[in-house]
Amino acid sequence: MTSISDRSAGHDENRVAGNITFDFAGRTVVVTGAARGIGREIGRAFRASGATVYLIDMDADEVAAAADDLGVRGLEVDVSSTEQVEAAVEQVVAETGRLDVVVNNAGILRDNVLWKLTDADWDQVLGVHVGGTYRFVRAAVPHFRAQQHGRIVNITSYTGLHGNIGQANYATAKAGIIGMTKTAAKELARFGVTVNAISPNAETRMIASIPEAKRAELTAGIPMGRFADPSEMCAAVQFLSSDEAGYITGVVVPVDGGLSM
Repeated sequence: MTSISDRSAGHDENRVAGNITFDFAGRTVVVTGAARGIGREIGRAFRASGATVYLIDMDADEVAAAADDLGVRGLEVDVSSTEQVEAAVEQVVAETGRLDVVVNNAGILRDNVLWKLTDADWDQVLGVHVGGTYRFVRAAVPHFRAQQHGRIVNITSYTGLHGNIGQANYATAKAGIIGMTKTAAKELARFGVTVNAISPNAETRMIASIPEAKRAELTAGIPMGRFADPSEMCAAVQFLSSDEAGYITGVVVPVDGGLSM
């Protein structure tokens, strides 16, 4: 599988941050939390690289619109539901005959200081972030084992290592994803499956909602002096999903402009 090639001038539909494209022709890719933001851009990049792409999101209207825009498939799935996740994976395999890459990006926020968090706030955030990642990995494993090949890329966060005021649930969930990534990497390596994660720092709806003064403070703490465009996360995800990264597993790659240094 040739993974890196020069991009032809003028082919905007093949545009990937970093001026590179990857060849995923004949591969099937599932991206969760993909109706917008980072997930949508990852779906766009894989589609431009020749993959058959399924966008997964619980927002039916938005995932349908995103899928239509990108020319891919969109499925309404609540990743905290075992039944829905397993049905989605079975549908993907039934329609394409395979499953090669799972990118676990789905997430929600229910922010509050910890003494004001409700059980629902806690359970919903962990159910989507950690539970969704776990459910998609578990559902994909039988197919990866049959193929003796597979790639899993999980999306974690700087907050998972350093915490953040008002986000005890989110920080716990993202830290849990790191632990799951490393454990799954150890368990699945013998089947030719790699499991890695990225820690992004990109413009998302969460960042857009931050008050201007606080946003300026956060920006000042980034060595590169800005938040990334969501598309700048794609090259790392695609590299970790490529055949050439077959000897890399259990790592968390910061794609954060130096924030984690």
